[in-house]
Amino acid sequence: MFDELKPHLIELRKRLGISFGVLFVAFFALFFIWETILAWMILPLENVLPSGSEVIFTKLQEPFFTALKVTFFSAFIITLPIIFWQFWKFVAPGLYENEKKLVIPFVIVATFMFLMGAAFCYYVVIPLGFDFLVNFGAKLFKALPSIGEYVGFFTKLLFGFGLAFELPVITFFFAKLGLVTDKSLINFFRYAIIIIFLVAALLTPPDLLTQFLMAGPLIVLYGVSIIVARIVNPEDNDKNNSQDKKSEIIKKEEK
Repeated sequence: MFDELKPHLIELRKRLGISFGVLFVAFFALFFIWETILAWMILPLENVLPSGSEVIFTKLQEPFFTALKVTFFSAFIITLPIIFWQFWKFVAPGLYENEKKLVIPFVIVATFMFLMGAAFCYYVVIPLGFDFLVNFGAKLFKALPSIGEYVGFFTKLLFGFGLAFELPVITFFFAKLGLVTDKSLINFFRYAIIIIFLVAALLTPPDLLTQFLMAGPLIVLYGVSIIVARIVNPEDNDKNNSQDKKSEIIKKEEK
């Protein structure tokens, strides 16, 4: 069994090595401009901070580790196309020749969907959510947010939304593997709604507005995923329809 897995493990190590190598180079290149990137990150917070409030740090090592977090997250975003490319190269041996040609569309679509999710979070969810959180107790408390905690929360939100917007891309691969069909996704819809709202509650600030701002697009993307599964495996759907028709005919004959 190990002999069968060995080529796959070697290929996985190769693809991970390339991805981490590129990420490593991007990290050191971006470390010189981490302050500029951080300024962009804290802009939504500064826009909602009351007068007299400011961003602070409470631990001696906090600025340095914040710089590392900012740089690593930025390097990850920059290298996304290469990471997706390496992922495709890893799964490509199990695909047909015509499917292997989809590498460029896959890289473009996967990167675009992640960036679209991150942009939706930055320009819509974060301003509304942070405005609620900062001003909720503004009359009683003075806001002095810690830069380390803010960056951690910020990157968690952007990564969560970016990953959530990959749902149609993930569905594409599951449909290719035969793990899901459009019919199975439709039947699972009621449970998917519950899971979507649970994920939204975990990834967003504790207010209903931002939770709905995440759950809403995810529900739409789930609908898009159903269409993707239908396009990827139309023959499976046709087989299911024919089987349903046969079962209906049998039931009518029995009656």
